[in-house]
Amino acid sequence: MKSVTVHDLVQRFSFEVLSGSEYMNAVIPKPRVNRPGLEFVGYFDFFPHAHVQVLGSKEINYLHKLSEAERNLHIGNIAKYHPPCFVVTRNLDGLTYLKKHCETEKIPLLRTSMPTARCVELIDSYLAKALAPEMAVHGVCVNVSGIGILLRGKSGVGKSETAHTLIRRGHRLVADDIVVLKKIGPETILGTHSGKTKEFLALRSIGLVNVSRLYGRSAFQDETRIVLDIELTKWQDNALNNELELEPKFTEYMDIKIPHIEIQLQPGRDVAGLVEAAANNWYLRQQGYSAAEDFMKRLQSDD
Repeated sequence: MKSVTVHDLVQRFSFEVLSGSEYMNAVIPKPRVNRPGLEFVGYFDFFPHAHVQVLGSKEINYLHKLSEAERNLHIGNIAKYHPPCFVVTRNLDGLTYLKKHCETEKIPLLRTSMPTARCVELIDSYLAKALAPEMAVHGVCVNVSGIGILLRGKSGVGKSETAHTLIRRGHRLVADDIVVLKKIGPETILGTHSGKTKEFLALRSIGLVNVSRLYGRSAFQDETRIVLDIELTKWQDNALNNELELEPKFTEYMDIKIPHIEIQLQPGRDVAGLVEAAANNWYLRQQGYSAAEDFMKRLQSDD
């Protein structure tokens, strides 16, 4: 798991640093922000002190209405837990008392012009991805008609060439060679690139190509939710199944099961087309449609 500091947060969102610039290396260990409310009235039993503390109009207006002694008490009770930082939204001012406590407890105080709800949403999303458990797998990640697919297989089997064909058909590359998988929820795996390989696709006999420069910006996207794991394998006679509906298989990544499909390769076989079919068929299943069930109903209606 990567670490995120207050400095990373400031760089990401261009926050104004009101105080504590010398404490920018403070680590943010938890992915969700907290808006202190109950804490201002003295309830600290479940105070998430390791989270970024966001103060919006409600919190600041409440503090402004208190006496100096009450403000010092309420803010001091929170500051003594040493949260990573405070973020004040909507460019709210009159924060002298807040600066004093932050300076005393060595806590960075940040400010932004963003509305509170938007600020919370963006920080939560950023921290959820940055602090998510992750692993790297060898393969190619593509987005086919809005559906994230991980293409795997032995070196030289044709993963990158298949991705190239998909890109030429209007789909998008996410990562080639090394795919970084991030667990951002109990059932959600996000696929992205390592940074260094961003936009690059390695094609045998051709070399590296930059898909954005070759085919336009729409040929690449930074990340996608992985919903299909497709393994490309060499052709084996009599090894293909011809059942109306195959038994579902899964590949597990960080305790999350992803539907798994094997596609065998053979000269002249439209592998990219089969990947498109697999993606579209997965989408139809999510809508509650099964081609096999539909076909069987038709047979039974003839009887």
